[in-house]
Amino acid sequence: MRSGRSIAANPVLIGAATTLVILVAVFLAYNANNGLPFVPTYSLKVDVPSAANLVKGNEVRLGGTRVGIVDDISPVRHKDGSVTARLGLKLQTTVKPLPKDSTVLVRPRSALGLKYVEITKGNSNQGFEDGAVVNLGHAKPHPVEFDEVLGTFDDKTRQASRENLLNFGDLLAGRGLDLNIAIHDFNPLFRYLGPVTNNLADPRTRLVRLVQVLDRTAAQVAPVAETQAALFRNLDATFAAIDSVRSDYERSIANAPASLDAAIRSFPPQRPFLANSAALFHELRPGVKALNTAAPTLADAFEIGTGSLRRSVALNVRLKPTFEALQRFAEDPLVALGIHDLTNTSQILEPTVTNLAPVQTVCNYITLWFRNVSSLLSEGDNNGTTQRFIIIAPPSGPNNEGGPASKPANGPDPSGADFLHTNAYPNTASPGQPQECEAANEPYTKGQAQIGNVPGNQGTTHDTTTISRGGTQ
Repeated sequence: MRSGRSIAANPVLIGAATTLVILVAVFLAYNANNGLPFVPTYSLKVDVPSAANLVKGNEVRLGGTRVGIVDDISPVRHKDGSVTARLGLKLQTTVKPLPKDSTVLVRPRSALGLKYVEITKGNSNQGFEDGAVVNLGHAKPHPVEFDEVLGTFDDKTRQASRENLLNFGDLLAGRGLDLNIAIHDFNPLFRYLGPVTNNLADPRTRLVRLVQVLDRTAAQVAPVAETQAALFRNLDATFAAIDSVRSDYERSIANAPASLDAAIRSFPPQRPFLANSAALFHELRPGVKALNTAAPTLADAFEIGTGSLRRSVALNVRLKPTFEALQRFAEDPLVALGIHDLTNTSQILEPTVTNLAPVQTVCNYITLWFRNVSSLLSEGDNNGTTQRFIIIAPPSGPNNEGGPASKPANGPDPSGADFLHTNAYPNTASPGQPQECEAANEPYTKGQAQIGNVPGNQGTTHDTTTISRGGTQ
């Protein structure tokens, strides 16, 4: 037989049901920010530059209306080492699908630091799928934080603001009537200002570029501001001096139009001459630089040449037969053959001269040879001159250089001098050789034979002869 008692009569069941209802209510209230259970959602992952002060459970708004919450926040490291934030958004299905040209911005909700995610819906026909990642390019514009705005008011800015308010207050104090008159007079000013501003706003005026150029100009002039100030002070003195001769300047200005017209007519024909002059002076630079050392010699030459030039008239008369003879010589067909042979001879001798030139120009060997030849012979008698020489005793020992030997001298000698030293072709700074004058400068290496060039560079120092203005003696 069924019991006739109801559940309401059982206090245990009533308490259990009440407890269950309270637990469900608490659970729903606790998870209200994360969405109600069994309610479908639209999930997206959004990359933003920074998630500072953003926490899980913050709102996501679209057009000012709450459409979801921030479900997850995680950092993302990129290949270049930078780190951004990736937000997991749990949105209402009414937003699905979010157009792909939508933008995302993290905005402050209050001055206390609370933030929310604002979505600006785009117009694209394509949308993000559930679980898609919205890349960093959609996080724009760059947000300006409230603390960044407050950070602009540093100590210097605040002090400047106080000074501005104080100076503006002193400026406007007691000038109310003047301000009223000025405002009354602004009416015609603004009436004529309209067309002026329209012209300035026209892109054809390129006013923006002008302001940018002026900004760069001011930045370049700032480091030389003191120099510019000195310039203006000097200009003041200059203009004061000009004012004292103002009448002369007035006449100059009155005659300036005629001068400018003459310049307009004459300057174009002068351009080729000026261009050629510029090229000439450019080519004269090496010669002018050389004049610094050649000027004394040129001065002597001009001084001597003055007298020579006077005598050159008579010389030119006497040279007439000579030049006539030179003309006949030049017209002789055999001369051309001779010049051709001389050209071939010069070409054949060029390698030899190239190798022999440094012997004199660097090492001065030819001049030294002639000087030493002149010193070789001493005073003589009726039978002739005698030759100067010094007897050098040869070293002793086997295979010495003083007599026949079975092999090159190789010692032994306690002094280390009984070793063969020979160099048939010493370096004379010729092409392919080191820049050294080895002949007559070779050191003697004790204790070993030395055949050929000695080690090291002996330099170009050698026995010199007297140098005069006329050359080497």
